[in-house]
Amino acid sequence: MRRRLGIPLIAVAAAMLTFGSGPASAISTYNSEPAPERTETGAMLVLQDTDGDGANDDFDWYCSGAMVDRNTYLTAAHCVVDWPAGAKFYVSLDQNVQGELDRSQALGLHGAAQAQWFLDHGHAVEGDPAHDSAYPGNQSNSHDIAVIDFARRAVTPANRWAFKPATLPTAGMLDALSAKSLDNSVWTAVGYGTEEATTGPGGQTHPGGGVRLKAELGFAALNDTWIRLAMIESQGYGGACYGDSGGPNFITISRTLILAGTTITGDTPCYSTNVAYRLDTASARSFLAPYVTLP
Repeated sequence: MRRRLGIPLIAVAAAMLTFGSGPASAISTYNSEPAPERTETGAMLVLQDTDGDGANDDFDWYCSGAMVDRNTYLTAAHCVVDWPAGAKFYVSLDQNVQGELDRSQALGLHGAAQAQWFLDHGHAVEGDPAHDSAYPGNQSNSHDIAVIDFARRAVTPANRWAFKPATLPTAGMLDALSAKSLDNSVWTAVGYGTEEATTGPGGQTHPGGGVRLKAELGFAALNDTWIRLAMIESQGYGGACYGDSGGPNFITISRTLILAGTTITGDTPCYSTNVAYRLDTASARSFLAPYVTLP
């Protein structure tokens, strides 16, 4: 399996400058497990021109996200900005996206031909990206939220996969919970990202990725627009890493799984903290309102 970062390098730099840490992007190998039942969670793939000749020559996965209705895939703004002109965006709800990439490459397919193979074999659908116009914002509110919209597309994820859209929170839901409730609730991150850092002869790398995994996290803090979650192995938690950006962070309340936030950033080696963008705020709800029916 190839080693790679889960989001564009330009987004890595921007996130590190803004938050003083690396962007989160993958689920850890420790205290995590496959998540075939999380059918609303998918990988975002991009077809892009990497050599500047005007032809899209590279097709790969970069971020995670979740379907919040039949036509709307929720992810992070830093996942959909700063791509070359003519880049195309796709979503796959397959459990093992990297496996299908490897399979298509074994057939000698790359770039546009590989993307078409994904479409023809039902492993991806093409959508239209849109992000909060206030992104990148500032440290108090990064406005780091985006969607891949399928409302104007003839083929949508619902035509390819069976899934129940994630349940969004009501306005101010997290503020209404007591500190004890926040601390005692089960928090779960889901995504396709890479593994936590490993150290070898060439330094630290983040192997793996491209397979949907889940991990339980611990509650750390709630800010105006952020949820800070602990992913410390010794405490029984796992968490997000590179490629999990945009992926869902669920809270379980009264046995109901609610999409409380999307993964944005965390510590660079992916060992201690996951920081998620809250979805119950006025800012997030204002962006989402044109795309989904809010609870």
